[in-house]
Amino acid sequence: MPAPHNPFKAALKAGKTQLGCWASFAHPYPLEMVATAGFDWIVIDGEHAPNDLQTITAQLQVLEDKHSHAVVRIPTGNDWLVKQVLDAGAQTVLVPMVDTAEQAAALVAAMRYPPHGIRGAGAAGARASRFGAIADYVATANDEVCLLVQVETRLGMENLDAILAVEGVDGVFIGPADLAADMGFPGNSAAPAVKAAIKDMLARIGASDKAAGILGVTEAATQDYADWGAQFLAVGVDVGVFTKAIRDLESLWRARL
Repeated sequence: MPAPHNPFKAALKAGKTQLGCWASFAHPYPLEMVATAGFDWIVIDGEHAPNDLQTITAQLQVLEDKHSHAVVRIPTGNDWLVKQVLDAGAQTVLVPMVDTAEQAAALVAAMRYPPHGIRGAGAAGARASRFGAIADYVATANDEVCLLVQVETRLGMENLDAILAVEGVDGVFIGPADLAADMGFPGNSAAPAVKAAIKDMLARIGASDKAAGILGVTEAATQDYADWGAQFLAVGVDVGVFTKAIRDLESLWRARL
């Protein structure tokens, strides 16, 4: 039996648009609610949300066999972090702050078993192989893992073409908030210079054999990103959706009473 099919990777390769959402509650119960919405992919965020390996694993279990594909964002591009979330059952990994082709190539190696990479082959005790029930997991997993790298600094922009040339990178995700801060516009990803940079990068990624991704947190920005060619597009963060709704509810009734 081979490793499970990765529908998100296949959709990106086929050029299909994939609609996504961020999950930052760091708990399986609200994630299960988000999964009922029918997004194509949901990010389990290990960078800015209070997740650890156990909470990530629990959320991967919730999304198993759901329509929404789990994308796990790790906090930094360490090979041991990649190995742990892959063994926990993630097939698609999103890595922040990738600035060079060398970093991207190292992550490609971390995602794959030898001879094409350095991932440790102790899959028999891992959830990814159904604890050894998938006999051909190690032999077939390389074809089903999906690597998304985040370019979100001026250095990353300068090296974007070299990053796009790295075989084994499936998609490049632009981080508007960090990019804006690095460009001198902290908290303002709508600054004209930042928008121009994002538009240019989305076009360059779209012209390559990689998929272009981004997160929009306002309707205007999200529409711009869609118009500019984002293929895997996240349209909100669960925590932001909840806090806006609950604050609007309070404001409505505070004004009426």
